[in-house]
Amino acid sequence: MRKIYAFIAVSADGYHEGPDRELDWHVVDEEFNEFAIKQLHETGTLVFGRATYQMMASYWPTAEAKRDDPEVAALMNAVPKVVASRTLREAGWAGPVTGDAAGELTALKAQPGKDIGIFGSSTLTVDLLRAGVLDELRLMVMPVLLGDGHPALHGADRAGLTLTGARPFSSGNVLLTYRAR
Repeated sequence: MRKIYAFIAVSADGYHEGPDRELDWHVVDEEFNEFAIKQLHETGTLVFGRATYQMMASYWPTAEAKRDDPEVAALMNAVPKVVASRTLREAGWAGPVTGDAAGELTALKAQPGKDIGIFGSSTLTVDLLRAGVLDELRLMVMPVLLGDGHPALHGADRAGLTLTGARPFSSGNVLLTYRAR
């Protein structure tokens, strides 16, 4: 059976976006890109919340993305996508839009294929944790203090997690992988 995982980049002080939703603090290097490419190769469906979808759709299909990061751009554009939103009606860069993410992902999980990855989308991740649908949480902790911004997993219920992996990167990033209980 497919696994549903969430991947979120977070600052060392727990934010996934700066105060103005900026992501310019992400620590991305060759090792990070190799990880990202491997993760995308193992992912059969990408899932985004509305805000993350709009940000991703404004970049990855562009000539700039294809020039600056051709391998990641090719994968980001090729992997089938689902958008979870109660307000967005259509998503040209992605496939279907659903207002019932837990139901849609439960149905997708039962089908054969590669894993299902939620990228960014902290609010969606909280909703899926609450619904008991998420199997794995991958937090890429970056060696940056933001001091302010949008907290990762804000509003999540208290829940135990089991650490299944910790991978340090030479940049100072650390990938923490947890199994949801």
